[in-house]
Amino acid sequence: MKLNLQDIQRKEEWTGKGYVLPSFDIEKMKKASRETPTWVHFGAGNIFRAFIAVLQQRLLNEGKVETGIIVCETFDEEIVHKAYRAFDNLAVAVTLKGNGDIQKEVIASLSESLVPSEDYARMEEVLCAPSLQILSLTITEKGYALKDDKGLYFPWIKPDIENFDRQPVSTIGIITRLLLSRYKTGAFPLALVSMDNCSHNGTLLKKAVLEYAEIWRAQGHLDQGFLDYLTDENKISFTWSMIDKITPRPSEIVQKQFVEDGLEGMDIIITSKKTYVSPFVNAEESQYLAIEDHFPNGKPALEETGVLFSDKETIDKIEKMKVCTCLNPLHTVLAVFGCLLGYDSISAEMKDPLLKGFIEKLGYGEGMPVVVDPGIMNAEDFIRDSIEVRFPNPFVPDTPQRIATDTSKKISVRFGETMKAYIEQGKTDLSFLTYIPLFMAGWLRYLMAVDDKGQAFDLSPDPNLDMVQPFVKSFSLGYSGGVHEELKDLLSNAGIFGIDLYQYHLGEKVEAFFLEMLEGPGAIGKTLAKYIL
Repeated sequence: MKLNLQDIQRKEEWTGKGYVLPSFDIEKMKKASRETPTWVHFGAGNIFRAFIAVLQQRLLNEGKVETGIIVCETFDEEIVHKAYRAFDNLAVAVTLKGNGDIQKEVIASLSESLVPSEDYARMEEVLCAPSLQILSLTITEKGYALKDDKGLYFPWIKPDIENFDRQPVSTIGIITRLLLSRYKTGAFPLALVSMDNCSHNGTLLKKAVLEYAEIWRAQGHLDQGFLDYLTDENKISFTWSMIDKITPRPSEIVQKQFVEDGLEGMDIIITSKKTYVSPFVNAEESQYLAIEDHFPNGKPALEETGVLFSDKETIDKIEKMKVCTCLNPLHTVLAVFGCLLGYDSISAEMKDPLLKGFIEKLGYGEGMPVVVDPGIMNAEDFIRDSIEVRFPNPFVPDTPQRIATDTSKKISVRFGETMKAYIEQGKTDLSFLTYIPLFMAGWLRYLMAVDDKGQAFDLSPDPNLDMVQPFVKSFSLGYSGGVHEELKDLLSNAGIFGIDLYQYHLGEKVEAFFLEMLEGPGAIGKTLAKYIL
């Protein structure tokens, strides 16, 4: 068995091995997509094939759309060459269920795969098509950043800013130039939908596109009409969304299943840009996608696949519910304490009553009383799914070390917003909270890069490590003196924690928890047991 258009015609062999095959006419879909494209997507990564492409396949299977998705990869062109075109743009989407069952589906909803170095003219043709309804993106939050921390344009952005006459190379630069072509062709309407897992993603995209356009306008390369086009919501929408589905790197365990099935060529490839790719993607069963209902040129019937549509305010509430209460804070606790307690998988942590108890008391006890209620999605169901189904799934190979990346950039939102919600209720003394400050003490202990056994470990990447680690450099296991002088400037930093912890009587509590965790080897587990069991 081989993953290509010819081989999947041997349907009995594939279905006999448990593969679900597309039921629509693939060639007819490709022809329609080429002639009247409706959806182009930037970012050929795992979540696109494991989630978004699967949704469109459902609509194709049910005869509710005629076109597929054209995918463009602007960052790592090897992905297209090695994981798309080599397999006729087919993929195998593997759903990893908590009971060990796996579901295997051949995805054929990708009509074309394009890279700018070879296919820029085709990309321009697609963007200029009046039929195009959606330009969606999964390029990660970093993909929208144009400048570094010093306010200087990144090296890959600067050439696009300074040399309008050359073909752009950055993702946002390419998209902005393609929108300019669409404007010149007929100023046709279009929805730009960021599907990246970051707050106010549509606004991030709009800000980046407008920055390019305004610079090029100031340089005299385009007229004011293009800026008017970009800011006319009846023409161009920068639509917000909330997306959530854990899609880790291709798993070697899943790869072995293909070998047993006799399916050849399902190798895991590491590109020169260190991207892990394969013709298959593996992901958890749970998934959520809510999108602001603002599509100036129409949209496919994605609501029939479980996608929620609502106004911008509701999408914002769903995002806050997830990021501030029902998922991300819990994940961050498991990340930090998983590193400290020597775990290498999230699912293994969930078998530890201390860690499971920690996130239950944090989520249900301190987060849920002030959770943002979006109305169209139930917060109780979401947090229960996270704790009881998603995190314990042993077949989703996610690690605390991966999730601990950039923790200092996450605390102010994932924990700070909950504290601010209590403050907005008129509470000026937050010392009644236990598990938020317990996490913060754990993060300080994590910054020491010494686990609960007293062994050194490597911290996950974080842009603020050089700033925050010096605050704990004078501490070691067995220390029993004062910590206030060393920690006061960090714990009062609202940029890190969202608020000045001392102003609301939490700084002292963090200090006390931290001291308990410094008593010696095993002190972290002992401290958790004291407050959780």
